[in-house]
Amino acid sequence: MARPSKYKPEFAAQAEKLCNLGATDVELADFFGVTPRTIAGWKTSKPEFLQALKIGKDAADARVEASLYHKAIGYTFDSVKIFQHQGTIIQAPFREHVAPDTTAAIFWLKNRMPEKWRDRQTTILEGGDKPVEVAISPLEAARKVAFAMRLGIEAMNTKTEE
Repeated sequence: MARPSKYKPEFAAQAEKLCNLGATDVELADFFGVTPRTIAGWKTSKPEFLQALKIGKDAADARVEASLYHKAIGYTFDSVKIFQHQGTIIQAPFREHVAPDTTAAIFWLKNRMPEKWRDRQTTILEGGDKPVEVAISPLEAARKVAFAMRLGIEAMNTKTEE
């Protein structure tokens, strides 16, 4: 006989709120006092639980996407500087600008337009029965060049006596 489930109908609403705050399945398991495997089981056996997780996680993902976009293009917001002059507190409202972030822009472009912005360079080699596509990332290429340079330097520093 199987053990009775710890699942309660109110878990769906709680899980949605937790996922909206960025909780992972492992964190949900900890919150509900169950194992991650139990969470996976509830996702398959309780459609309302699965739907709640999707809604909460989608909302959190949308906020992160919007934040990344604003970080990539830069943004302006209202702020206040607080000063003290001869014992008097002075508040000076102003508009602050955050410059676009290059890393965020690159990340956005690589994911939104991978054909144009991806790191991987593809070369097609022909001459045999069928063309062969070779893909190498710039990081991998740099590692190979560095390795070859180290080998060359070691070979130059290693002199054989005759």
